[in-house]
Amino acid sequence: MPAERHVITIGHSYVVAENRRLAHEMALAGRGRWKVTAIAPSAFHADLGPIALEAIANEADTLVPLGVRWDRRPHFMTYRRLRRALSAPADLVHCWEEPYVRAAAQVARLAPMSARVIYATFQNLPKRYPWPLSRYERESLARASGWIAFGHTAARTLEQRAGYASRPYRIVPPGVDVDRFRPNPAEGTRIRREIGWTESAAVVGFLGRFTPEKGIADLCAALEQMRAPWHALFIGGGALEPDLRRFAAAHLGRVHIATGVRHSDVPAWLNAMTLLCAPSRTTTRWREQFGRMLIESMACGVPVVASDSGEMPEVVQDAGRILPERRPAAWADALDALLDDAAARQALGRAGVDRARATFAWRVVAQQHLEFFETMLETSERG
Repeated sequence: MPAERHVITIGHSYVVAENRRLAHEMALAGRGRWKVTAIAPSAFHADLGPIALEAIANEADTLVPLGVRWDRRPHFMTYRRLRRALSAPADLVHCWEEPYVRAAAQVARLAPMSARVIYATFQNLPKRYPWPLSRYERESLARASGWIAFGHTAARTLEQRAGYASRPYRIVPPGVDVDRFRPNPAEGTRIRREIGWTESAAVVGFLGRFTPEKGIADLCAALEQMRAPWHALFIGGGALEPDLRRFAAAHLGRVHIATGVRHSDVPAWLNAMTLLCAPSRTTTRWREQFGRMLIESMACGVPVVASDSGEMPEVVQDAGRILPERRPAAWADALDALLDDAAARQALGRAGVDRARATFAWRVVAQQHLEFFETMLETSERG
């Protein structure tokens, strides 16, 4: 029997338990073949506030919490005591940090010389980075043995880029916990009652950052053009919250804004929706890199309606509706049609659950990571 291999996986996203499920599921899937060590921040200042390291019950990987510096400026964040954490013998280091950030270059410098290093990236625009980000990317890729694209648009963007083109890669999506994110009508009914809405209310939902590129203005405009009666549920936070508050004031009793929702509570809020909308807008500097809210909604059996920005058409495929960006009238017509067609919603809900479980469940995603790691090591051993 081959000797057990050791992968060290590191990323600031691991401060959130849902993201660290990747390490946990790799340890479960690789039991007897892989030892998995996860390095995560003991605390991290995210977009919407500080997050303390979240626990996973019966975590299967070995967790190593580290302090971080400069987490309010994530491009320049570094890990404290990383040299010691990476000193254990390892066959492979998997870095869930964009190659152009300082933490990725830090991993490149400190990873054991005997280990293969694999980076993961969401980057789906052909950007030219200013110094020192360009230097960090060169340092990371000079050490990289391969890379993982979190989507098809990222792969198409980077596969011809210097530093990436000469290295093997695999397209592997992020995952979702299909045990927590699942159809649960009772929880949805509870949330509706807490808001003061009836079980029969048609609830158009949004989950994410309240920022212009997320298409908040387009969704509000579409709602105002709809013929069907609707309620709107906005979950998240961000700079456009005052605009949403004004929209809610103009539609008293029909709009609810929930900020500060813990990720552990998100499944219940999703189950309170009739539809989830993701009307993201592509800009010169950004297009939707994946759309985590899509796979969470699909896993809950809630039909999704998404714009054609970035990776979202690849994520949704036939398990939802894809509409053009910045076209509120088209969105109003499509939402009216779906709210009038219960059979279509049920079919999309079933397709979403099936796709989430077959393609995006963490156990599936973890196995795909391990298969790529094994391929990289076997290639190294043959060479």
